[in-house]
Amino acid sequence: MKKTFALIATGLTLAGGSALAQTAAPPVPVSPPYSSRVITLAEAKAVVAAAEAEARKNGWTMVITVLEPNGQPVLSEKMDGTQYGSTEVALGKAQTAANFRKPSSYFQDAVKAGTLNSIFTGAMALEGGELLLVDSKIVGAIGVSGGTAVQDGQVARIGVAAIK
Repeated sequence: MKKTFALIATGLTLAGGSALAQTAAPPVPVSPPYSSRVITLAEAKAVVAAAEAEARKNGWTMVITVLEPNGQPVLSEKMDGTQYGSTEVALGKAQTAANFRKPSSYFQDAVKAGTLNSIFTGAMALEGGELLLVDSKIVGAIGVSGGTAVQDGQVARIGVAAIK
């Protein structure tokens, strides 16, 4: 019996030794869709200025928020007379775009089509959150609130165009 256990132990040791000698293949590097840089304050100011100009041109009062790709705030502006609730909504729209790497309108469209899963993920399912891209890489996100969803989206896209 002792001989059997000794043989099994020796076999396991030898089998285990060869397994330890194997090395795993190195991971394949994945290029993220975001840049190694983030939006600068100067760029954020230009984005907000363009968005604000569009809102003023149309007589809308809005909150415009710009975030880094990781969701950290860079700049937020509340135009005079904008409802207080728009501050959190604009932030949520920008966070949705940054966190999910999609415009917030993507989730609005999904909900309209009957897919409610997106609202359970914490996504803000309203138009007005857009990605800010430089050289096709994500450098930030903008969120706009204060008008209708269509108006918010229009103002956000004007802001996006200011950074291209």
